[in-house]
Amino acid sequence: MSKPVYILGIESSCDDTSAAVVTDEALLLSNVIASQAVHEEYGGVVPELASRAHQQNIVPVVDAAIKRAGINLSDLSAIAYTRGPGLLGSLLVGTSFAKGLSLGLRCPMVDVNHLHGHVLAHFIRRDAADRVPPFPYICLLVSGGNSQIVLVRSPRDMEILGRTIDDAAGEAFDKCAKVMGLPYPGGPHIDRLAAEGDPKKFRFARPRIDGFDYSFSGLKTSFLYTLRDGLKTDPDFITANKADLAASLQATIVDILLDKLARAVKATGVKAVAIGGGVAANSGVREAVADFCAARSIEAFIPERLFTTDNAAMVATAGYFKYLDRDFSPYSATPYARVSV
Repeated sequence: MSKPVYILGIESSCDDTSAAVVTDEALLLSNVIASQAVHEEYGGVVPELASRAHQQNIVPVVDAAIKRAGINLSDLSAIAYTRGPGLLGSLLVGTSFAKGLSLGLRCPMVDVNHLHGHVLAHFIRRDAADRVPPFPYICLLVSGGNSQIVLVRSPRDMEILGRTIDDAAGEAFDKCAKVMGLPYPGGPHIDRLAAEGDPKKFRFARPRIDGFDYSFSGLKTSFLYTLRDGLKTDPDFITANKADLAASLQATIVDILLDKLARAVKATGVKAVAIGGGVAANSGVREAVADFCAARSIEAFIPERLFTTDNAAMVATAGYFKYLDRDFSPYSATPYARVSV
């Protein structure tokens, strides 16, 4: 009987320190996340504070992940870590810790593209019977920094069909929320308010971009002008229309995302669509993709909200597939701030 595979995943790309352990077939044994509330008062992530918090959190988080998995460090087959993209200071903490642990245990390392992790989050299994997407499938990857349509032929073969040419969908949510005076991060607050508002109350600009690419800069400008014009005649315009503004903004972003997704599905003929990234936690996006797939008799794969935000379970899962291919990371590998799928 062959020895079980155990992959430790380490995620430190932004402000969440996370560690997870997966075993054979990417079966999840543990997933521990330490979040940083300190950034809320600044209205965004402060890189220096984030990296310092990672230094404080990474040892207890990894220790908890190993203990909850019911294994010892000596049982590990490989250590998977997020190499990028992300904040360099934060990535350096995770990368350095992975290298030190690897040297100490004489255990190989696997470097993971953070975006690959989001795409492959659908292969995290809590149970061996859990469904996973059939290849090829399309993943709509939407987060604060990325909006991409990815054709996934295998865990190691991905092609970007379309991407944002300026701002990402998550950035549009957060920045529009900020000008409305909502707390950081704004996306969840928009989602909550949208459930109470009229999505047809306000109309915002929609981009006219060829192909499968996205643009959200015009939408943000249109939203800002709507607030400016409304405040000229009513100082309480935002307060009086907060729910309707949120609902209309969310509906517009969802329409933009789904329009290009529909084109990509038609062009590729895939029979499954998945979503990933932080914006995949948005209720409007989740419902729209589910309805979109149901209307076309194709499978929809919508992850648990826990696996849409930054987490080490997706890093360990992506690392598991690289481990099977014996694609190990050299100690000379350095983190990178920017990269695409």
